[in-house]
Amino acid sequence: MLFTSNDSQKPFGLARLVIVLNVIAICFAPQLAAAQAYPTATYAETIPTLEQVVGHDHGEAISSVSDISDYFHALEEAASDRIQVRNYGQTWQGRDLIYAVISSPENMQRLDAIQMDMGQLSSGQNLNAADQDRIIAEIPAVVWLSYGVHGDEITPPDSALFVAYHLLAAENNALVDKILDDVIVIIDPSQNPDGRARFVHSFESSLGLEPLADRHTAEHDQPWPRGRYNHYLFDLNRDWFALTQPETKGKVSAVLEWNPVVYVDSHEMSGDSTYFFPPPARPLNPLIVPEQRAKQSDMGLNHAKWFDKFGVPYFTREVYDAFYPGYGDMWPTLNGATAMTHEQASPRGLLFARHDGTKLTYAEGVRNNVLTSLSALEVVARNKSKHLTDYADYRKSAVDSAQDSKDRYVVLDLSSWTFEAESLAGRMASQGVAVQRTRPGTSQCGRSYENGALIIDLAQPRGRLARTLLAPSTELAADFIDIQEDRRARNLNHELYDVTAWSLPLMDNVSSQMCANVDLSDAVTVDKDATAKANISGQASFGYAVPWTDGGQARLVIAALKAGLYAKSTDKSFEQGGTKFPSGTVIFPTSGNSADFRQVLEGLAQTYGSTLIGMPNSWVDRGPNFGSRAFKTVELPKIAMVWGEGTRATSAGNTRFVLERQLGLPVAPIRLSNLENAELGLYDVLIVPDMRGDLPLEHVRRFAKTGGVVIGLQGAINALAQGDTPLLATQREFAALSEEVEKPSSDDETEDRGEGLILETKDDYERYISNHAASPEDVPGVLAKASANTDHWLAAGYDTANVLVIGNDIYRPLKREDGENVFSFSSADELLLSGYLWEENRAQLAHKPFVMMQTAGDGMVIGFTQDPTTRAYLHGLNLLLVNAVVLGTAQTSG
Repeated sequence: MLFTSNDSQKPFGLARLVIVLNVIAICFAPQLAAAQAYPTATYAETIPTLEQVVGHDHGEAISSVSDISDYFHALEEAASDRIQVRNYGQTWQGRDLIYAVISSPENMQRLDAIQMDMGQLSSGQNLNAADQDRIIAEIPAVVWLSYGVHGDEITPPDSALFVAYHLLAAENNALVDKILDDVIVIIDPSQNPDGRARFVHSFESSLGLEPLADRHTAEHDQPWPRGRYNHYLFDLNRDWFALTQPETKGKVSAVLEWNPVVYVDSHEMSGDSTYFFPPPARPLNPLIVPEQRAKQSDMGLNHAKWFDKFGVPYFTREVYDAFYPGYGDMWPTLNGATAMTHEQASPRGLLFARHDGTKLTYAEGVRNNVLTSLSALEVVARNKSKHLTDYADYRKSAVDSAQDSKDRYVVLDLSSWTFEAESLAGRMASQGVAVQRTRPGTSQCGRSYENGALIIDLAQPRGRLARTLLAPSTELAADFIDIQEDRRARNLNHELYDVTAWSLPLMDNVSSQMCANVDLSDAVTVDKDATAKANISGQASFGYAVPWTDGGQARLVIAALKAGLYAKSTDKSFEQGGTKFPSGTVIFPTSGNSADFRQVLEGLAQTYGSTLIGMPNSWVDRGPNFGSRAFKTVELPKIAMVWGEGTRATSAGNTRFVLERQLGLPVAPIRLSNLENAELGLYDVLIVPDMRGDLPLEHVRRFAKTGGVVIGLQGAINALAQGDTPLLATQREFAALSEEVEKPSSDDETEDRGEGLILETKDDYERYISNHAASPEDVPGVLAKASANTDHWLAAGYDTANVLVIGNDIYRPLKREDGENVFSFSSADELLLSGYLWEENRAQLAHKPFVMMQTAGDGMVIGFTQDPTTRAYLHGLNLLLVNAVVLGTAQTSG
């Protein structure tokens, strides 16, 4: 099916590829020798080969982003009756994001009608049996094949090229004909072209006379930040529901248009591995239904047949779970598809020497992804009716199962953190989830909503996706937890792959509740592109006040500062005319601003849906006046960030993205290797992202002492805490041990003999052999509560903060004489908000700092023990980051 056995009927390049792969079959593991060499097919000469278009054959070279695009467009030109290439967006670097639609000419002529019929099946409505049977009989099933979401996972995009060629060029092939008749095949060949371009550049820049297999050679050793990530260094496989990046936004929009019943996401893993395909490992999201699990197993069984035929080793049910809804397999699954991850061992080049002595070739990896892609298409083509029926049933059952639920409705409050609530609603609507807005003053779930509410009815086709994203928690299975605790008791690693908490209301700091009944009598549907309405009130003779209440208010202030407006912020709350203004409130006075400042400010308020309150005069009833020292001039800060090798790429990239794209603050990245030479005096703020290693502390110290604000994230705190006079007088903790074995005394010690110990019990033995210098247990990711010192300016806008805790960094609190612990994690019994947290970590994390601040000369050092910008989806912490950057600069500039 893949490669013709008759060389006279295929291009010379394909003949070479057959030879290459036959050499693999001869040279590698013994079982390959007994396996059938390759499937066969006869290819039409009217369809151009990859070699004819870009100059190399499949598996011979790593196809560039332009090679991929050129080849798909060449296929479209040659076979326009069977393939369409469509654009679904552009990357940050301006590269087109494309997918190809491939099917029979008859299906291609009625794509719009097929999409409409799929829309009916996916609607969640109870079609009568005759209508549903008619639709299922008349339309093909849609299968989406996606490749290369990580740019340095290199074989899948080249596999996409061959799958497309094979489907279009194979002649008189029963399986291909069946696929084209019964399946709409959608191929997304390169989900992360910016990252792939970065990898290809690194690889080609390192090549010499011939490809090298040694994993330590330059062609395998990618420079920071590697090709895995996109332009802003995001892991795009974690961005599905966060929808922060153009690659994800465009893809999600396209997937919603097509409603695929099967979604395949092809990846790569360690070159020393083999190949992973479903069934997935545990834990499983509890909202996956049995029919989906059964079809994943059917897929795995068919993949195994193909791999056995070719002598390819594989594994299932290990490592790669199906719990976190932000993956490229889990998001489609919770929309009703049978979705799966494929993982091919990566050569990270053209040749890779494994630890077991074998060599992995690029061509072999390309071939293996082709096998699983064709296997998936075969499964659907041979039973498309079941896949369509099960997809329709999933969507209907999502509606039916929530109808009488006591938590059918999710209600989001608009009275506080309004910008975040509105943004959350927009993101849900962008994922096809219906959101309703109620008028101010309505009563919902037994309470009144003065400013109205946003309501999501979980009895809708995408209700399962909405439930897992909006509920306070998604529970792990009790027996799975027991297994993990047992593993830990036996000093084995846990089997959790990603975070265990992702509740969007918690992450956005939005108040929410769930209940059985609401009043939607006057509700209106929220559009995904809708923006919040501005709230402008009061007579502004003296000026306008911007209450410091959410991230939208901060964006307004930043935009106004960029427009050249003059403003001051207050460290303390005040009251005027019965209106209370919290600490952090920014005032734009008439005096000191241009004559048109009101129009500028009001226009920005309309853009961001912000609140502006006019001040008729400067007199306040309580709190500081405008001329008080409590008011500090606010200016647009100039921000530098430590960048490059030594920093964690995602922390650096995600933080830069939040500052630049979500808040509007430009960032100057300075490589860590060049930091000591940099003129930091040009900047107001220096951000040090999560890192492991050392900083040029004296250079950083001089910056802080002369009025700079240094902000360290997560591991950077450890670097700032080094030396005799640390910039942060804290210390990273070892794991807390409940007991120590008492050390017996001895007068007879020698250099080669230790003290005698009596270990009376097995517990004594376990404590003695424990690593007393071990780090705390690694936390995959939970949401935890931190309480604020509300008297401190850095806490403006907060009483508490919801923090994503990941990893094993726990820091000692600053002592009072050294600085302030502005946010501290709550007590052990109140700490955990969502997710699963080891009890030892819960006890040790309680009352430890989340945010610390220590003065340094005329400047200051602020430490976040957990990264507030992780995946750019902790929107409820954006205001806190602005406090550190903008209000921190105001504190030091005086």
